[in-house]
Amino acid sequence: MEALRSSPRERESARTPAVGSDQVHSWILVTSQVVSIAWRAARVSVTMVMSLLSASLCYFRRLHLHLGHRLKWWIGYLQRKFKRNLSVEAEVDLLSYCAREWKGNTPRAKLMRKAYEELFWRHHIKCVRPVKRDNYDALRSVLFQIFSQGLSFPSWMKEKDIVKLPEKLLFSQGCNWIQQYSFGPEKYTGSNVFGKLRKCVELLKTQWTEFSGMRDYHKRGSMCNILFSDAILEYKLYEAVKFIMLYQVTEVYEQMKTNKIIPGLFRLLFSRESSSDPLSFMMNHLNPMGDTCGPEQIDMFILGYSLQVKIKVFRLFKFNSRDFTVYYPEEPVREWPEISLLTENDRQYHIPVF
Repeated sequence: MEALRSSPRERESARTPAVGSDQVHSWILVTSQVVSIAWRAARVSVTMVMSLLSASLCYFRRLHLHLGHRLKWWIGYLQRKFKRNLSVEAEVDLLSYCAREWKGNTPRAKLMRKAYEELFWRHHIKCVRPVKRDNYDALRSVLFQIFSQGLSFPSWMKEKDIVKLPEKLLFSQGCNWIQQYSFGPEKYTGSNVFGKLRKCVELLKTQWTEFSGMRDYHKRGSMCNILFSDAILEYKLYEAVKFIMLYQVTEVYEQMKTNKIIPGLFRLLFSRESSSDPLSFMMNHLNPMGDTCGPEQIDMFILGYSLQVKIKVFRLFKFNSRDFTVYYPEEPVREWPEISLLTENDRQYHIPVF
């Protein structure tokens, strides 16, 4: 009855907490929905970011591998392109080289080891410079030492312009057969032979003049390493040396026809059927040189005579014989400078270092 008799204000006050409770509930519900929506959005965003990041990492990983392979290929290419392929290697210890090359207990291996020990103890050769093994190695060994030691031009080359010698053989001495000259592995060249020979001889003259004018030993060594890592220039020099040998043989042959006194080594040369005249010497000895064979002993005599150097050769396979050490030519002029080679078989030559 008292409740029925309550005033309107009291009844309004009794409903007020319910209304406030509804507002709080609504606010919590909205907040919860907002948080839920935000969480779902954030989760989607995080998932997308993680997927994108994973895809990016995979892409960059593949890109890194691809670039790594390409960089490795280019480095290898550039190394092959610009690597100095030295045809005369750096000095190595003589006895270490012998131990590496001559293992085992065969009679030949034992002979070679004794020969190398002889070079080391008696001739005071401490190192060796291995030379590229091809059919030019004898010419390479000689010319490398001429340049590295800065030796002067031969006296006869100072008196003549050697660049004009190819034309001189043709026009002054009528040697039409020179058109059959072969440049090592390159066969018959015909009418182009004069231009090619002139360029080769000109290169020899230029390089020889340059090296002989260098007073700095280390600079000569550095320049030699550059020159003897360029196969194209190398072979031109060797062909020029071969032509110089041919020119000397031709000159002496003309002297012999007029009954002039000539060195004994040329009499031996012309007494052989394979080199009875300059043409046969060129066809049978010079043309194969650098292609199918290197110089024979008689050719080494002509080489030393033409370049005016005493070529001292240690022939290791002739150990304990009088032919262990030989000179090309046998009786060189005393004033000629001396260079040394060593060979194990009269085919491949290396450079001894004292």
